Amino acid sequence: MSETIKVREGEDFDREAVEKRLREEVPDLPEGDLEVEQFPSGASNLTYFLRIGEWEGVLRRPPLGPVPPKAHDMGRESKILASLNPVYPLAPKPYFFTDDESLIGAPFYVMERRRGTVIDDEFPEGVEPTKELCRGLSRTVVDTLVELHAVDFEEAGLGDLGRPEGFLERQTHGWISRYEKAKTDDIPEAKPLTEWLAKDIPASPEPTIVHNDFKLNNLLLDSNDLTEVRAVLDWEMTTVGDPLFDLAVSLSYWARHDDPPELTEVLPTVVSKSPYFFTREEFAERYAQKSGRDLSDIHWHMVFGYFKLAVILQQIYARWHKGQTKDARFASFGERVKNLMAHAHDLSQKDGI
Repeated sequence: MSETIKVREGEDFDREAVEKRLREEVPDLPEGDLEVEQFPSGASNLTYFLRIGEWEGVLRRPPLGPVPPKAHDMGRESKILASLNPVYPLAPKPYFFTDDESLIGAPFYVMERRRGTVIDDEFPEGVEPTKELCRGLSRTVVDTLVELHAVDFEEAGLGDLGRPEGFLERQTHGWISRYEKAKTDDIPEAKPLTEWLAKDIPASPEPTIVHNDFKLNNLLLDSNDLTEVRAVLDWEMTTVGDPLFDLAVSLSYWARHDDPPELTEVLPTVVSKSPYFFTREEFAERYAQKSGRDLSDIHWHMVFGYFKLAVILQQIYARWHKGQTKDARFASFGERVKNLMAHAHDLSQKDGI
C-alpha cells in the first residue's frame, strides 16, 4: 500500500512558489519540476511529500481554517527538531522554516524524508504478527520513549522550551479551558470528570522532554525489521515537563484486545489489540524498570490522558462542525468524544490503568 495519496481537494498549494523557496533554501537540488503528494494519516497538521528528481523532503503546515492561539506553531516545531536532531537522531532534520504566508497561505517548514513503515490499524501485507514480533515491537515502543526522556534538554539547547514548575496544574486547567472553548454538545460526564482532575493534581518527578503525542503510529519503523525505529514523528506539542504525562498519553493510546469497542474505535492505532502485545501494565512496568521512575501516581495521569485525547478530538470535531474542514473522517468525532469522556470518568472511579 502506498504511503501517500493524491493531494486532497482544497488542500493543495502554490507549487511554483514552494519550489522557488526550496531552491533558495536547500543546496544542490537537482533539475526538474516539484512533485507533491500528501500523507493521508493524521487529523491535525497537513503533511506533504515533496520530490524533485532524486531529492525528497516533507512539508508540514497547520490545518485549514482558524486554529487555537499558539497551536500548530510550525516555527516552534522546526526549532525543536533542529535542536533535538544532533542529540536524538530519531528526530528528523529540518531544512528551513518560513512564516511568509504569501507562499501557501500559512507558515510551514520542510524537513528531510525518512523512509520506513508506519503501523496503524494493521501490519503491512505479508507480515505475520507473531508473538516474538509483537513483544519485540512493544519493547521498542517503551524503550524509545525511555531514551527520549533520558535526553538532557538543557544540553540540547531546549531549556527554555517549557516551564516545568507547575506543569501539571497548567496542563489540567489549560485542557479543561480548551474543551470549554471547543464544546459543541452537552456530555454528562464532562463536569464531574474535570472536577476530579482539578481536585488532586499529583506532584511531578524531575522534568524531561515530553513528546506529548508519543504513539505507535508516530514511529517510522525499519521496513526490514519492524522492531527498529527510523524516526519519531509529529513534534508539534513537544515541551519540557512531567515524563509521566507523556507515558500516560502513550498508554491511553495503547489499545488492548479486551477493551470495550467504544474505546478501541476512538484510539488512533489499534494494532496493539493483538493478545501478543504488552498489556498496559507490562508497558508501565518496563518503563519503570528502564527509567527508574516511580509510577505510583500513574492512575491520575491515565485519566488525564484519556481526557486530553477527548479534547483533541473535540477541537477537530468543532472545526468540522463549523464547516472549517470538509474532511469526512471527522464527522464521527462527536460520538467518539462522548465515549472517551465516559471512559475517562469511569476510570477515575476505579484503581489501576
